[in-house]
Amino acid sequence: MALQVRDIHKTYHLEGETIRALRGVSLDIDQNEYVAIMGASGSGKSTMMNLLGCLDVPTKGQYFLEGKDVSKYSDDQLADIRNQMIGFVFQTFNLLPRSDVFHNVELPLIYAGMPPQKRRELAETAIARVGLADRMRHKPNELSGGQRQRVAIARALVNNPSIILADEPTGNLDSETSREIMEIFDELNKAGNTIILVTHEEDIAEYSRRIIRLKDGEIESDKRLN
Repeated sequence: MALQVRDIHKTYHLEGETIRALRGVSLDIDQNEYVAIMGASGSGKSTMMNLLGCLDVPTKGQYFLEGKDVSKYSDDQLADIRNQMIGFVFQTFNLLPRSDVFHNVELPLIYAGMPPQKRRELAETAIARVGLADRMRHKPNELSGGQRQRVAIARALVNNPSIILADEPTGNLDSETSREIMEIFDELNKAGNTIILVTHEEDIAEYSRRIIRLKDGEIESDKRLN
């Protein structure tokens, strides 16, 4: 089992107002599943992504990541989990503008304290996997939007994480480039990665094998696709 969520609640207090972002969500995601999480603005899908990615902790409930109850972990422990087990792909790419493709992809390995030669091998392999071996020394402003997202995917892959979380990964891309990016995710899933995708686009969600829809902080439906 990749992850198990048990009766997760997340409550925020903002300017005297109480916001119940998640209200008792429970779900299981197996190893090598490809899941899309959908929902309107305010449904709780971004909060769910933050919790699954160990960027936040629940107000109540338990979250087991590969059998570890990470819901009570400290910030430092969560940071270690993120660096070792989870790869993130964001809508806005989150690349360092002054650094080339190689350095952007290598960065998580530097944080992990990996020796330079091993970093080089892993970064070059990840960049080649997304088809950018000939762009290794280009900076983000020298790349197209689709190429920048490929760099972000390579960075997410470089630590060989068991889970990849993608938050609206095609939100800034045209339809043809979106198709190319989603084909990469499909290949990664076939290679053994667990993919969790947050999107509001039905055609993007249909690349997955399972669609979980959230509404008002609760699971409205959970459907497996053929």
